[in-house]
Amino acid sequence: MQIRDAKLEDLAVLLDIYNEVIATSTAIYNDDPLNPGEFAIWFQDRLAAGYPVLVAEHHGNIIGFSSFGDFRPHPGFRFTVEHSVHLAPSARGKGIGSALVSALFPRAQALGKHTMLGAVDAANEASIRFHEKLGFIKVGVLPQVGFKFGRWLDLVYMQKFIDDQSEGPE
Repeated sequence: MQIRDAKLEDLAVLLDIYNEVIATSTAIYNDDPLNPGEFAIWFQDRLAAGYPVLVAEHHGNIIGFSSFGDFRPHPGFRFTVEHSVHLAPSARGKGIGSALVSALFPRAQALGKHTMLGAVDAANEASIRFHEKLGFIKVGVLPQVGFKFGRWLDLVYMQKFIDDQSEGPE
């Protein structure tokens, strides 16, 4: 398996992975699948901001992707990013997600980021354990902030400091 930067020609496969996650889980709080135009805008926005979109490729097949973006738009949050990682069903539970998220850390550090967050559905215990294994800690729960599949969803924030700037940026 190799991890590389995503290319425009990868978007159809990435969109298939993303839409499968939307349809089958509460990992993404979207009710409807994205269309290719919406996903292309997301991709271009990430690149325009200087943020990576990474893919995991195995024997020439894309099996997952990861990225990060701004946590919030206000300048005081400029050192904090929120990541996402999504895998094809056949790639789950094999360490590929860990590799994809771990590959984001140096990219975020190179951009001067201090904190990476993961937003996880509270019922997704596997994702919470996944984040803990990568050094994230559970820092908060937002009850009933999402609604999908006919029920309210609680959101857990997981946080990892990715640099040693406890005194603030220089």
